[in-house]
Amino acid sequence: MSRGKLLLYSVPLVLFLLLGYFFARALHSDPSLLPSTRVDHQVPAFNLNTLAEPEQQITEQMIKGPLLLNVWATWCPSCQLEHPMLIQLAENGIRIIGLNYKDERMAAQKYLDIHGNPFEFNIYDTKGDLGLDLGVYGAPETFLIDSDGVIRYRHVGVISPEVWRETLWPKWRAMGGTHSPVPDVEKS
Repeated sequence: MSRGKLLLYSVPLVLFLLLGYFFARALHSDPSLLPSTRVDHQVPAFNLNTLAEPEQQITEQMIKGPLLLNVWATWCPSCQLEHPMLIQLAENGIRIIGLNYKDERMAAQKYLDIHGNPFEFNIYDTKGDLGLDLGVYGAPETFLIDSDGVIRYRHVGVISPEVWRETLWPKWRAMGGTHSPVPDVEKS
């Protein structure tokens, strides 16, 4: 085989190996570890309506914690999986503000009527502007906000009892979050 043909045949092999490397790397990455440039910064300035009352304005000045800012939508199957945990947290005194992201108002309100509403109120971000400013990749995502309105942590994905107990709960308490006991959370 001539040197030219060998080089010609090796190019697809090299490309295949490079693609395989990047594919394997993507499969083994943890999406919850996505970096956020917003951590340790104020909640970005915004002026949006609430989901329940279109005439009621919400601004970043109203987002003072400690609280969870949970990004959710009715089109998000993982949000439905997470919802019972949010209900449990809210019932035990954890403040949660919803960020209804790129959703239909009527569908979101109907969803909360059917499944319960764990949110103190919901910011209606129909165009995703606030989500974009927060660096949201999708839903669900949750931001821990301290009493000064500073984002202290960002969690990508579903809040399971394990995630709450092992990751979010310690950070919640470090922010000075008071609590009522959450039975499944207090184990360990």
